[in-house]
Formats: sequence, C-alpha cells, structure tokens
Amino acid sequence: MDEQLKNRLVVILAVLTAIFFFATLSSCNSAVRQKAARDKEMSARLQLEEKMSKFSSEKSALEEKALAKEKEALEAKQNFETTKKVLLQEQLVNESLKEELQKVTKLKENLENDLKNALAAEKRAKK
Repeated sequence: MDEQLKNRLVVILAVLTAIFFFATLSSCNSAVRQKAARDKEMSARLQLEEKMSKFSSEKSALEEKALAKEKEALEAKQNFETTKKVLLQEQLVNESLKEELQKVTKLKENLENDLKNALAAEKRAKK
C-alpha cells in the first residue's frame, strides 16, 4: 500500500509539475508580449516627442520670421508715411510756385500792355 501511495504521490506531483510548468510558460509568453507592447509604445512615444520637438523648433523659427516681417512692415509703413508727408509738402510748394508764376505772368502781361500803350502813345505823339 505504501507503494501505491508513493505512486499516487509521484503521479500527483508529476501532474502538478506539468501544470506549474505550463503556467510558467504561459506567464513567460505573456511577459514577452507585454514587453513587446511596452517597447512599441515607448518607440511611438519617442517618435511623437521627436516630432513635437521638431514642430516646436519650427514654430519658434516661424515666430521669429513673423516678428521680422512685422518689423519690416512697420518700417515700410513709417517710410510710406514720411514719403507721403514729403509729397504733400512738395505739392504745397508746387501750388505756391504756380500761384507765384501766375502773379508774375499777370505782371508781365500788364507790363507788356503798358509798354505797348506807351509805344503807341509815343508813336501818336510823334505823328
């Protein structure tokens, strides 16, 4: 009977060993799958972080360019305003010169008329 008990014990231990062996294999297989999933997720995160870093550097470069363009636009606007003021002043000077020219032209015409009248009067006086 002792022999039967030993045999049963050996069979039970063998079955338990097989169960634990397969449980261990299953656990190892699950751990390998989890590690692969974690590695894939880490890789994806690293790629996203690299893209994010790249985008943030591009963003800062574009912001710098935008600021430079805004500064150029402001300078161009100031130059335009200055040119506009100078043009307005020149137009005013031109208007005043035209008025002076008209006055001088009228004076010239009056002098020519006076001269013609004086010449005509002199010719009449000689006759």
